[in-house]
Amino acid sequence: MLNIGKINHLQMVKSVDFGIYLDGEEAGEILLPSRYVPAECTPGDSLEVFIYRDSEDRLIATTETPYAMVDQCAYLKVVAINRIGAFLDWGLPKDLLVPFSEQHKPMQVDYSYVVYLYLDGETNRIAASTRLYDHLSEKSFYFKPQQAVDLLISNRTEMGYQAVVDGTHLGLIYSNEIFQPLKIGQRLRGHIKQIRPDQKIDLCLQLDDQQTRNVLAHRILDYLQAHDGTSTLTDKSPPEAIYKAFGVSKKKYKKELGGLYRSKRILIEKEKITLLPHAEKADTPTSPWDQNKKS
Repeated sequence: MLNIGKINHLQMVKSVDFGIYLDGEEAGEILLPSRYVPAECTPGDSLEVFIYRDSEDRLIATTETPYAMVDQCAYLKVVAINRIGAFLDWGLPKDLLVPFSEQHKPMQVDYSYVVYLYLDGETNRIAASTRLYDHLSEKSFYFKPQQAVDLLISNRTEMGYQAVVDGTHLGLIYSNEIFQPLKIGQRLRGHIKQIRPDQKIDLCLQLDDQQTRNVLAHRILDYLQAHDGTSTLTDKSPPEAIYKAFGVSKKKYKKELGGLYRSKRILIEKEKITLLPHAEKADTPTSPWDQNKKS
């Protein structure tokens, strides 16, 4: 079955002056223009192609891969607006339409938006939408707390940042739990913090568990050893400086400094922390990194 808006494996049927035709089964023969035809291609060969509709609404094939396909989300730029909607650059010659009815807010030229690509059931054309909540579920019945997920930051709200979770759901990262710069369209790894009683998804960028703390302890000691045993990143340092060096919040950094101080591995002073002479990495809790090295 032909999948419009996705990668298909189709067999070559015949060659013509302007390209080759592929077997689209029930959809008929589909043109692959000359500029995309591989060298020494012969009838019967199977080609991997993306299928969409050209400016004359005909099915056409390409060996180019768009920035996103049907049922995926992407951060795309508006290149034009006319009487039927906005048009996005998605990496193919024909721009991608966002109908006015699928715009959460009016879109503007030269601005980029997170959109969901879908196949219109009536026209069988590929289109996009910024109304993510109409296409992605805000409720989950299978995500588990602490599960690692891929995130695409899609919107800023009064409570924090909304993100697309694994390309299928929408979740929320609360403002008071964000300790790094975030921007719309950014992709990063995160975790399921919890599934609320209403089945909506709360997200976090870092887990506050023992394994994470063990890794952080090793990173702090490594940092001190690499800087002649001292560091000016104290529990009073700006959160931005701490995140730049260790990728964690100031709260977690302070907590781990306290643990290293109590175990007599470091000395904390007003303007610096110092690695104590007898402190050895072997004395710290085993890091998952070290476990991997031993295995």
